[in-house]
Amino acid sequence: MSTPPTTPPTTPPSTRQGPFVPGTFTPDAGPAPRLRRIVAATRAELGVQLRNGEQLLLALVIPIAVLLALTLTHVISLTEPRVQTVTPGVLTLAVLSSAFTGQAIGTAFDRRYGVLLRLAAAGLTRRSVFAGKLGSVLTVATGQVVVVSVVAAVLGWRPAGTWLLAVPLILLAVLAMTHLALLLGGTLRAEAVLAVANILWLVMVGIGGVIAPLASAPHALAVIGGLTPVGALSDGLHAVLGAGEVPSLRVWFVLLVWWVVAQLAAERWFKWQ
Repeated sequence: MSTPPTTPPTTPPSTRQGPFVPGTFTPDAGPAPRLRRIVAATRAELGVQLRNGEQLLLALVIPIAVLLALTLTHVISLTEPRVQTVTPGVLTLAVLSSAFTGQAIGTAFDRRYGVLLRLAAAGLTRRSVFAGKLGSVLTVATGQVVVVSVVAAVLGWRPAGTWLLAVPLILLAVLAMTHLALLLGGTLRAEAVLAVANILWLVMVGIGGVIAPLASAPHALAVIGGLTPVGALSDGLHAVLGAGEVPSLRVWFVLLVWWVVAQLAAERWFKWQ
């Protein structure tokens, strides 16, 4: 007795992915979910940063050396207790070093050696690359803040205000400075970024209230410095952690504007190679 021919199971067209029935190929070679791609990019970026001696120098050694030098010596006249005056600026220096300088240089050389192009070929969009770099910077910045705060506490520092206001300030500053770094590293040649990023680091340290609070600087310098993301962060941290006050609306506004403008510019002009 003959059996009727069997027909393969069909899948409604609405659930098909392309010309093949789902499950035809195992494992499915489709792209990973966006969140998983961002986590993988963050992990890879963080690994590169932690293996790079220059990045570690910028991230930890320089800020701690500045903290020790300004606290334990009297080369520069500062309000006593010195560690109370110095620590907010050193925290600002740490964020500047990792979020801007190191990230701009790293992004520029990633472009030069074709790393970003390979990431694009692997399915990462521009925003996914940006998110991965931001995740790495936030991780490093968290470690910096913890280490610098512990060293400062050993030297006698006691924050006057709450971290509940300091953390959003640092987050906004990281967003602004990282997108500025991506704009710089994603548009200029690597050699130019190396020079420009280091020059801007020196300028920001000089006018951004890193060594001494902007309140003690000449009026014109205080106004100009306060309009930079570094100066705004320094002002905000000095207000919260140094004086126990709520940061002014100007501080929040400056950081927010820098973040929005830098993000839009980076998304518009960032180049893969």
